[in-house]
Amino acid sequence: MKTEETVLEINLTALEKNVLYLKSRLKPTTLFLGVVKASSYGNNSVPIALHLQKKGLANYFAVAYTSEGKALREAGITLPILVLHPQPINFDDIVKYKLEPTLYSQRITKLFLEYAEKHHLVKYPVHLKCNTGLNRLGFDLNEIDEVLALLKNNTTVTVKTAYSHLAASEDMNEKEFTENQIKTFIAFQEKINKTFSHKVIYHQCNTSGILNYAHAQFDMVRCGIGMYGFANDAQLQQYLTPIMTLKSVISQIHTLQVGDSLGYNRGYIADHITKTATIPVGHADGINRIYGKGKGFVFINGKKAPIIGNVCMDMILVDVTNIPCEEGGEVIVFDKDHTAETLAESAGTISYELITSMAHRIKRVYIEE
Repeated sequence: MKTEETVLEINLTALEKNVLYLKSRLKPTTLFLGVVKASSYGNNSVPIALHLQKKGLANYFAVAYTSEGKALREAGITLPILVLHPQPINFDDIVKYKLEPTLYSQRITKLFLEYAEKHHLVKYPVHLKCNTGLNRLGFDLNEIDEVLALLKNNTTVTVKTAYSHLAASEDMNEKEFTENQIKTFIAFQEKINKTFSHKVIYHQCNTSGILNYAHAQFDMVRCGIGMYGFANDAQLQQYLTPIMTLKSVISQIHTLQVGDSLGYNRGYIADHITKTATIPVGHADGINRIYGKGKGFVFINGKKAPIIGNVCMDMILVDVTNIPCEEGGEVIVFDKDHTAETLAESAGTISYELITSMAHRIKRVYIEE
């Protein structure tokens, strides 16, 4: 639909199709965890999670921070929610909103066990983060025995899942490293299985793991970027559809004479007669300054219009010298054909950074085909 302002259209039908394709790569018994952290990668986690829950497309959700899980619960999400990076100050809200914390260090484990005992929790679900090579969060293999000893006969908590994270599953040049990560995680599983009599759910694969390492899907997979339409692989991209379309409008058109400058710090100086369009979206909206000075671009009437000068807080300025257009005309910043990934690559970054930067002030519109 044609827009008269800056708007982010989110296609829920494409979201469903992406999830169904990803699930088609899995065994029927493999559980699907939808990663809805960071506002569902810029899409707004509440409508995304509600839609997936309504359609029965997810078994679990994951968020990075407790506040994200709290917002989901207050919106009516009833599926289990894994908190990937909880802090001790969040324990009250974690329990109040029935969120499930990750235990990723000796410190966080001991503090949560103390909390659980103090508040008389019984078999509260927790998750173990196993470090297999990303070296960001998680227990090393040589310390897991000590952690398991703390948890083995502790009735205040129960280990629901144990998981790890692949560092380079999209890069087949790193296949040996990834396979070693998988082997290390299997070694973790062997230790964990000897500790507990109940079935622990194991998960390691992210989107690229699903697509490239099917043998490592274990009991569950965690999918983020793939749900939103990015495969991290040019050959597999055809099976996924980006669900976000960022549209805007032309507010004003200017004509620069030779020697005229444009924008802050005279970021562009015309060396020919230049027609420019001013568009109401800027670095406060997530189109950062790295896209200025010819690196980034938008599409107007199907033609690429480079961003010239410096990106402003609320505006970008583009060269439309050879593009027929008028004030009030529609602008496509990115969509399923001119993707956020392509725009991000033009500035040397990745789609994740661009789409998660979409400001909350941008109006979201959810569509179903």
